[in-house]
Amino acid sequence: MSEVFKFGRRYEFDELVADSIVNGLGTVFALVGATALIFYASVWSSHGELAAAWIYGTGLVLCLSISFTYNIWPHTRTKWLLRRFDHSAIFILIAATYTPFLQRGAEDPLILGMLAAIWVSAIAGVLLKCLFPGRYDRMAILLYLAMGWSGVMIMQPVSSYLPSVTIWLIVIGGIIYSLGVIFHVWEKLKYQNAIWHGFVVAAAAVHYSAVLTCFSAGGRTF
Repeated sequence: MSEVFKFGRRYEFDELVADSIVNGLGTVFALVGATALIFYASVWSSHGELAAAWIYGTGLVLCLSISFTYNIWPHTRTKWLLRRFDHSAIFILIAATYTPFLQRGAEDPLILGMLAAIWVSAIAGVLLKCLFPGRYDRMAILLYLAMGWSGVMIMQPVSSYLPSVTIWLIVIGGIIYSLGVIFHVWEKLKYQNAIWHGFVVAAAAVHYSAVLTCFSAGGRTF
């Protein structure tokens, strides 16, 4: 059975330009930010924190760069393949963003279990998007949100390992992502895709700040 390509509505040229600018800036931010974070972690942090920095930085760059590539690609069979990667990368970014925070309290079995559950969920999401492309899109959105807010269940034990400013930045970033979903599904709105990706880049920037405060609070631990 042949696949049915479902990309939503076709965007006008000015919408594509606006979206490309937002995604391009986000990709540049991700590359520079990830490089700086990994360098900082390699000098000041423990081996576990360095590994977490690599995971987070890779997930951030992967998600934003794939999004940029997918959204500027013309409507072809290749775009359909990139769509799978684009939607899968969101699951990876969510798990990668959680990793630096949960790594700080990994000696706690509950927090370690949460870290494992987040990555299992991310892998399940990737399989869902790759094996059933174009299907269960609404379910995937719900899974994104469920993964993103699942940290609330262990907020109390995690908060003992993180500065209060880090916790607040995590929550603010989550709210921005969640508000952005409104524009993600509002396909008839002019510049809808650019607005959605603007929320993504803004939330990613806030969460990047949270990661920085988390690492800065760690000090020299080897």
